[in-house]
Amino acid sequence: MKLLRYGEPGKEKPGLLDENGVIRDLSGHVHDISAETLNPENIAKLKKIDYRVLPEVSGNMRLGPCVGQVGNFICIGLNYSDHAKESGMEVPSEPVIFSKVTSAISGPDDDVIIPRNAVKTDWEVELGVVIGKTAKYVDEKTALDHVAGYCVINDLSEREFQLERSGQWIKGKSCDTFGPIGPWLVTSDEIEDPQNLDIWLEVDGKRYQNGNTRTMIFGVVYLIHYLSQYFTLQPGDIISTGTPPGVGLGQKPNPIYLRSGQKMQLGIEKLGVQNQLTIDEV
Repeated sequence: MKLLRYGEPGKEKPGLLDENGVIRDLSGHVHDISAETLNPENIAKLKKIDYRVLPEVSGNMRLGPCVGQVGNFICIGLNYSDHAKESGMEVPSEPVIFSKVTSAISGPDDDVIIPRNAVKTDWEVELGVVIGKTAKYVDEKTALDHVAGYCVINDLSEREFQLERSGQWIKGKSCDTFGPIGPWLVTSDEIEDPQNLDIWLEVDGKRYQNGNTRTMIFGVVYLIHYLSQYFTLQPGDIISTGTPPGVGLGQKPNPIYLRSGQKMQLGIEKLGVQNQLTIDEV
């Protein structure tokens, strides 16, 4: 099942994408695609609905972030060994954890705003894991029982803010529009193995990232187990699991960064595609 949110920013309605690619309105059954909806019992109820009786959504409708009212936006850094190498950093012995503030979240096809004073804005396609069931001190055998589904994430970064200014990575990762999620949340029953998904990103038609989630250093199962040893994962939390090589920072002989007017397209096998235009902060 592909769950989504559609409509103007701040006014999104819940929906699903049927097998014919038609958006169907779910607002008669749930208020939003958020924490309450994503628990296993409610997901099971949604799967029993005959989508053919749901109203069709007509017109060229904006897709919003596929999860609303996100609690925690947790990110994993340097989780592909080749990406760590291109970034000039050591392969970590334990997951590198940081956060994005939730105000960075945007729709999958919304414009990406290059922030004021930015000089090194970069791209990162990542597999997003959406929690559906509270996870605290979980073992690896049951870790996937806590997953509602998966989505595409562009973990945009301003490298100067992130790496050349003092403090944590969060300020270089949390600018407005630096967290597009979607186009939809694909429920976990449709993804047999999250560690075998092709993942890619293009800028102006040139493919820079072309990988597979099998090359993660720390896989989804381990990440859920690991994170839950330190804090409780709640329904609606999102884990962005790291990016494969090919980011702008790692281009040789010189890094390449985003500028206004460029088009990004990125996707993950079975999870859909995002399309974004970069614009300057007004």
